[in-house]
Amino acid sequence: MAGKWTAEQMPSQAGRTAVVTGANSGLGLATARALAAAGAQVVLACRDAAMGEEAAAEIRGRAPGASVIVEPLDLASLDSVRDCAERLLSGCESLDLLINNAGVMAPGERRETADGFELQLGTNHLGHFALTLLLLPRMQGRKGARVVTVSSTAHKVGKIRFEDLQSERRYGRWRCYSQSKLANVLFARELERRLHESGSTISSLAAHPGYAATNLQSAAAPPFDRAVMAVANRLIAQSAEMGALPQLYAATEPDLEGGLFIGPDGFEEQRGHPKVVQPVLRGRDPAAAALLWEVSEELTEVAFSVA
Repeated sequence: MAGKWTAEQMPSQAGRTAVVTGANSGLGLATARALAAAGAQVVLACRDAAMGEEAAAEIRGRAPGASVIVEPLDLASLDSVRDCAERLLSGCESLDLLINNAGVMAPGERRETADGFELQLGTNHLGHFALTLLLLPRMQGRKGARVVTVSSTAHKVGKIRFEDLQSERRYGRWRCYSQSKLANVLFARELERRLHESGSTISSLAAHPGYAATNLQSAAAPPFDRAVMAVANRLIAQSAEMGALPQLYAATEPDLEGGLFIGPDGFEEQRGHPKVVQPVLRGRDPAAAALLWEVSEELTEVAFSVA
């Protein structure tokens, strides 16, 4: 792409409906705000509905006339995921964009979702896996429909430990976080493969924000980690608005191919404007992607179909 892409270069999103998970703060709010300003109807899929309504009011204040809807969604509960998907399927005639943005990072102790999954894998990957597959039929047939799954540079040190996927034998907060972020990349690539083979109109891409200052760093991590990241946020990190650019670019830039990974163009992909980047070799392993998909279908009891 020529020059440095910014949200101002985003094509009009009028007539399109976008679902953004975790849209009440941080990267999700910045993403929802930009999409609404470009004319999209935006669904803020948030665990805390009250915070979602505050975010919706803030977006409407910045973009009068913006169409913003709040939908409760707890990705750590498959019942909540199914309920949210049912409401969206019944309430939205069409869906154009799904941005799997929400996440939890590095809680000090092992915690589980409502379904017994390790919290980070369950929220960051399995919840989004189920939500995506449930919503695909409503996206099918829409020109330029895309699923964008948000990963992290942490995927570079991740490993899918199929022998202990839920970290029951050994828990390490960053070990589990990096596993979930590698799972995001593998999911996005395998989803694209399946969509392409089925002849679907939907594309799947992945994106990562580099190092962006958001509340993710303080939401669950232990006090020492939060203190270190608070200093890094002030000295190193870019803003949430900049961090959101890769996922906005992945979602809206015309003619992008499915399967691409978008990240910042700066040193070590830590900051900057969006460009196509490459996942590490483990993130391009088709066998691991296929096995993770199979396991994820079994765990969530949701299967792939665009019909």
